[in-house]
Order: sequence, then structure tokens, then C-alpha cells
Amino acid sequence: MTRALIVIDVQESFRADPLWEAVSDPKVADKVDRLVRLARRAGDLVVWVLHAEPGSGDVFDPALGHVRLQAGLERREGEEPLLHKTSHNAFSTTNLQQLLTERGVRELTVCGIRTEQCVETTARLASDLGYLVTFVVDATATHPIPYRDAPADQTVAELLADPRTLPADEVVRRTEYALAGRFATIATVDELEAAADLPA
Repeated sequence: MTRALIVIDVQESFRADPLWEAVSDPKVADKVDRLVRLARRAGDLVVWVLHAEPGSGDVFDPALGHVRLQAGLERREGEEPLLHKTSHNAFSTTNLQQLLTERGVRELTVCGIRTEQCVETTARLASDLGYLVTFVVDATATHPIPYRDAPADQTVAELLADPRTLPADEVVRRTEYALAGRFATIATVDELEAAADLPA
């Protein structure tokens, strides 16, 4: 086993946040599920990562019950590790690197939420650690990003109405450009499925 799929933060926390109505792909879990099935078929390791902020009182506080996989995703208990992180990347506050090293994993496929935040940060760090990284761009999702001086308490409507807001599709596009050829190979779910079906 030299490859692993890292599923990052595809959790109910995001769906419990009002900002979910502006998400780039509300059905991202469906694409992630396709990747999980593909990885299992290939005999690759699947690692699930959830973001938790204990004591925060928001949607990432485990006490509120949202820090769990989104509906439609199922982990194989005993076979597929589940890690909880408190940093943007999936390495710093977990034993992910140790887990991968013990299993001889050298290639990573990454997907999840948010495209430019936890998924991209994980991809960059993984690349620096020497892993070959595939970033499955359409199995990620994100939200519009407010301008740096925008009020922290603005509503979703105000965020979307502000001409300075960076649209979610532009965030995804910029992430692709930033990673391609430097930190990761960019791929889509369809491309990976097609490659898996090619005769050996």
C-alpha cells in the first residue's frame, strides 16, 4: 500500500453554518464518496480527517454534535483511520505522518473542504514532506472570501453583495493555479475514474 486518500473536513459543521448556502458545491460529498469507492477498489488507504475546536461554542465545537462526517459518507470502522485536527493542515496536530510512514505510503490524493484552506494547506505541507500529491479539485468545496476590511459579522447576503468579495469559483481557480506544477498534480474525479479503468 503506497497510496492514500485523505478526506479533509467533509463534515456537518459546514452544513450547520449559514455560509453553506453560498458554498461552491453543496454536493461535494457525492464526489468525495466516488473517490472513496475508487480508493477502496484500488486497495489504497482511506484516512478521514475532521476539524474540531473544543470549547469554541461554534459549529466546530464537538459538544454541539456537528463534528461528524456529512450524510452519505461512511467510514469503515477498524480499517480507515479517523483523525481530529485543530490546525489548518492535516499533519501538525495529528499523527497522520506517522500513520502514513508505518504503512509505506508515498503518494497522497487529497480532497475536502475548504479548497484553499485546509485542503490546499495539507497539499502544500505534504509536498514539502516529500509526498507525491494529487489534488482532486472538483472533490473540494469552498465559500466566497470577504475583502480583508469587511466586517466579521456581515451576513451571507452582505458578503455576496460586496463587489470586493472573491467569488468561490475564483477561489477554486486560483488554488488550481497556485498548486499545479509546484505542489500537486491537479485532477478531477472523472479523470481518476477513467485512469483506473484503463487496461493494465
